[in-house]
Amino acid sequence: MWMKMSHFSCEDEALLQSMLRQLLQSVKEKITAAPSVECAEEILLHLEETDENFHNYEFVKYLRQYICSSLGSVIEEETEKCTSAQNQGEGSGYDTLVQHVTKKTRESKEYREMMHSLKNVMMVVVESLINKFEEDQMRNKEMHRKTKREQHSAYYTDNCSDSDSSFNRSYTFMNQEQLQLLVERLDPAQPKEVRHEAMQTLCSAPPSDVLNCESWSNLRKHLTMSLSDPDSTFSDKILRFFAKTFSSSPLNMTREVYTSLAKHLELYFLSGENCVPTISDGIDINNPEIIRLFKKVRLLNEYQREVPSFWIRHPEKYMEEIVESTLSLLSVKREQRYLVYPKLLDPVYFLALLDIKAVWFKKWMHANYSRTVVLRLLEKKYKSLITASVQQCVYYFESCESAVEATSKVNVLPQQYSSNNQKTFYSGQELQYIYFVHSLCLLGRLLIYKQGRNLFPVQLENRKDFISLTDLLVLFIQFIYCSPTCPKTTLTVHTGNYSPAILVTEVLQILCDRTECATECLYTYAVIDALLHPIHNLLNGTEMYINCPETSLIHIADILARIAAVEDGLSLLLYGGNMNSAKKDSLTAAHTIVQFTKKLLDENISVLSGTEMLPALKGAFIFVCRQMYGTCEGLQVLIPYGLHESIADAWKKASSLSERIPTPVPGADSISSGNQESQNIMVWEETLLDDLLNFAATPKGLLLLQNTGALNECVTFMVSRFSKKLQVSGCERFGYGVIVTQMAATSPGAVALQRSGFIKALITELWAVLECGRDDLRVTHPSSTPVDPIDRSCQKSFLALVNLLSYPAIYELIGDQEIPNKPEYSLREVPTDVIDLIDRLIILNSEAKIHSLFNYEQSHIFGLRLLSVLCCDLDTLLLLESQYKVSQVLLNAQKENIIETSEGPGNFIIDGLSVERNHILVRINLTGGPVERILPQRVLNKGMDPYPWPMFSSYPLPRCYLSEAPRKADFRQDSDLNKLLASLKNPDKQLVWIENCRRQFCKIMKAKPDVINGTILAELIEKFVLHLSENPSECYFSTGEYEADDANVKNESLSSVQQLGIKMTVRYGKYLNLLKDGAENDLCLLLTHCDKFLKQQQTSVNSSLRCLQEGYAGYDWFASSVFLIMSGEREKTLTFLQQFSSLLISAFLWLRRLHVTVHLPVDTAESGIHSIYFCSAHYIEMLLKAELPLVFSAFHMSGFTPSQICQQWLAQCFWNYLDWNEICHYIATCIFLGPDYQIYICISVFKHLQQDILQHTQTQDLQVFLKEEALHRFRVSDYLEYMESLEATYRPVLLRDMRNIRMQST
Repeated sequence: MWMKMSHFSCEDEALLQSMLRQLLQSVKEKITAAPSVECAEEILLHLEETDENFHNYEFVKYLRQYICSSLGSVIEEETEKCTSAQNQGEGSGYDTLVQHVTKKTRESKEYREMMHSLKNVMMVVVESLINKFEEDQMRNKEMHRKTKREQHSAYYTDNCSDSDSSFNRSYTFMNQEQLQLLVERLDPAQPKEVRHEAMQTLCSAPPSDVLNCESWSNLRKHLTMSLSDPDSTFSDKILRFFAKTFSSSPLNMTREVYTSLAKHLELYFLSGENCVPTISDGIDINNPEIIRLFKKVRLLNEYQREVPSFWIRHPEKYMEEIVESTLSLLSVKREQRYLVYPKLLDPVYFLALLDIKAVWFKKWMHANYSRTVVLRLLEKKYKSLITASVQQCVYYFESCESAVEATSKVNVLPQQYSSNNQKTFYSGQELQYIYFVHSLCLLGRLLIYKQGRNLFPVQLENRKDFISLTDLLVLFIQFIYCSPTCPKTTLTVHTGNYSPAILVTEVLQILCDRTECATECLYTYAVIDALLHPIHNLLNGTEMYINCPETSLIHIADILARIAAVEDGLSLLLYGGNMNSAKKDSLTAAHTIVQFTKKLLDENISVLSGTEMLPALKGAFIFVCRQMYGTCEGLQVLIPYGLHESIADAWKKASSLSERIPTPVPGADSISSGNQESQNIMVWEETLLDDLLNFAATPKGLLLLQNTGALNECVTFMVSRFSKKLQVSGCERFGYGVIVTQMAATSPGAVALQRSGFIKALITELWAVLECGRDDLRVTHPSSTPVDPIDRSCQKSFLALVNLLSYPAIYELIGDQEIPNKPEYSLREVPTDVIDLIDRLIILNSEAKIHSLFNYEQSHIFGLRLLSVLCCDLDTLLLLESQYKVSQVLLNAQKENIIETSEGPGNFIIDGLSVERNHILVRINLTGGPVERILPQRVLNKGMDPYPWPMFSSYPLPRCYLSEAPRKADFRQDSDLNKLLASLKNPDKQLVWIENCRRQFCKIMKAKPDVINGTILAELIEKFVLHLSENPSECYFSTGEYEADDANVKNESLSSVQQLGIKMTVRYGKYLNLLKDGAENDLCLLLTHCDKFLKQQQTSVNSSLRCLQEGYAGYDWFASSVFLIMSGEREKTLTFLQQFSSLLISAFLWLRRLHVTVHLPVDTAESGIHSIYFCSAHYIEMLLKAELPLVFSAFHMSGFTPSQICQQWLAQCFWNYLDWNEICHYIATCIFLGPDYQIYICISVFKHLQQDILQHTQTQDLQVFLKEEALHRFRVSDYLEYMESLEATYRPVLLRDMRNIRMQST
């Protein structure tokens, strides 16, 4: 019992005074015994712990009720959110939930308002209580004495009223004798006047006293029986007493009242004497008997909604009594002798009228504490309630079908009342619909939980077949498009939130968002077929009645998009549940969806053409396709339909329309139809750009996007959303990180990012964090000195730059550009592009640059760490070295770090910068795999020698960084090797011979991999490629004739990048004991011949990309690797490369081979995107998701992509990542076993690194780890069996697509 603070009256104040006085009187002894005021306050603060009657005080009950009323909705809302997060695996337990809900509640507006209101009221009450305390004490004592003198019929009042009560009467305090007398007077056998007077007295008594009296059980029986009293006034008083009991008494008392009321209603409906209306008669709200019945049901329902908030604090048996009495009431079925036609209304109809969306059931199912009991009782005793709900859904669907069969425009529901009038009558059809909605919501909530789904199948009356879970879901889906049309000029119960389509969609959305529910309920052929049924009919031109087709199809698209957003659902749509992507010949749901989407974009469906909602419908189905083509496996299925071209055409059309929109005039009507139309066009244009942008989520999709010509506009749109921190979509959780990284791995993507301002914004943000910090914290809170080389505040920007600066990107952004090297830098001068960043943070070769930095050491270490990562890409290293001489800059900086003594140069100063420079100098000047080179650590040790690695300021490097060169071994006596060599010398039938050679190669690789090395390897691949190139069926490219005349190429000059690459190759070859003096000149001639030979097969392209302006932008690592394999024999190497260039494998191993070549479509050649990216890397991502889902998820969460790091590995033939033997095995495996083994080797590498990848995802440095760390302990031979299993599954699809690179644009 509590009063609203906004209506606080004098009576309310008096009531609060009496409650507070009661509390103080009870603790009077404890307070007076306290030695000080502070101790008295402590006693009051801990009263709940020390006073067993604490919760029985009326003031405490009042506070609890007031808090529940003020904050109940806030607590429920926050609990719902947290529980939803826990169901999706984001929560961490009950304690965390309580803490989170408490925190959010205390931060809410409602909590502040409640505390403010409560404080104001209590100040008034306490002040008044203090002023009148002595006077009240005297009055209480006098009244107490008076009570002792009077008979038990006398009573006193405290003259207080409850403004929110149903009675507005005074409290009467009675002893056990008085209560026993009341019970006797309330016996139904007593005269009417006696019972009325006794009921009046009972309503004035505190409910807690009544429920605790010895005669309560008898009193409860009398009250329950009296609820059927024909005198409505008397039964209303009983209901008021029940209501007051519910609001002010604990569960152990109110449960008895509730069960009594529920039992009374159950008997009421079972009795044949009561006039329960039939369905055909409907319900007249003005009928007094109906009014009485509704009052009882409403009281019951209000308690049902409130009791879940506190029944967890009481024994489970109390809750079970309440649940069972409720389910018993709702499962009421009359005996046959009472069954008449038409059917009488059951209790559930009345409950549905008051609680149409079954909120009571939703609350009961929310917590596991009550849900377990509800589901157990439903399974064991009350399954008929579920059966009846299913029966009602079936009945409603059949009534809809019959109405549609009669006429497609029939409205099976009558026209409704005007919205200005209160409704007083519900027809039978309306009651059936209301019960249907209640049943739908109840079943929808039931399906969320596994025990609820276990209640199916159910058998309906008069039906032989059972209704399974799938049958029910199909039925639900049919409601979306099979409900009858309602006239738009009148209000109907179908409108608004009670539309069957909306209700079913809400249920299906909840199921989609819960993985286990979706797997059991939705990921079945029958459900998908039901969703696609209207789409099939529209595609086939089959006549079918669909209610509001645009709205219904949008609902269907929403569910399909949610299904496609989850891996299992996507697989079902793409392959019909067959996870093997190599076996997907039959048409599946994905094909139907994309065909329908194409027809929508072409406006080739007559039923839907010209409607206002057509753009929204198009957008909804494009979004479904987007969930598919945003993945590698989905794009493979959708590519043949050319959806990217259709979306691009629609965007160009919308763009041309938006360009015609006139500029808004100030003062013009902003809500005119023309202005609204222009806004719709602009929204549609942005939607299409967003859809096109998501093609860039995969390597091949990025190529398709580039070919549409909309890449720049899409990136500009992405940057505008990125700057506003808008979510990518409702189904995407990790932002635009993956898309940005995919774009940065290509030249056109990097240029688009530069033009859009993304790179400028990124560098500006970095500079603000690195150099400026937060101005508002400078004076009062100085920033702490960073402990890590890259401070946590800069980590995000550092990783973003690592993701961005792949070699294709960095070549476009800084190629052929000089660094500024200004004589003076302003402190306010902020870098805006990559060349400025290199100038200000990496190449600090002047005092002006050093003095321009506020945080010199921290900023320079940041630049050096970035340089270290960039130089792991050997092409980037050669570019930086050729343009900016970075190694010399670092050596000069080390030289300046030497302590000068009188005797000459002394020791190096060991600090963070010198240690970092030393690491980079060793890294960029040594070539080799994990065993072949030794890199100094970046950390200092404790003790007298903190840095045992020798520093240097000039070349050559100290010998301690060079590991021992590998020794050559001769394995020519091996029998298996001799068999393979013999097969290569004597080829017989071509196909059999090739398979025999491959089988022998695999056998040797598994048993004795070290045999395949040195001159033996050279002989093997030389002879194998020779025989393949002589077989027309194996020749993929036509190469033409080329005469290798050294005189013709002597005047040709190589670029500085090529020259540096040659020096690095020769240095590595000499370390491996593979090359002799003079090898540098031979390698120069070889690369010159290769350039001239391949230029014969190049075409002219029209592109502004820097990488397409001249020759191949990077160094030819594959040709250099073959040169080392052939031990520096130039002529043998050139002959091999000429023969090798005719094979398909050359397109993927030899990157220089396809540079602006005539063998590719013009748009692919002009894109500047290589086949190892749009083909190999694309399939690496697809296989990684299927084979190593944890690794794929780790990449996705980190915002990095497998395609970028694989492009780097493959471009430089794993140099610096694998030892030379393993590089040879990589090349030999791809040549012997096929180009798809390039993909399988990369998957094997990721499998090898799985634990490291997961660990570095946690530490948020995955991309740095993958780029800087060599592949320790990885051997190709160890994973050959695993690769063979991948070949068995994926080869048909992979080889087919690899062979199709000449037609990639289609």
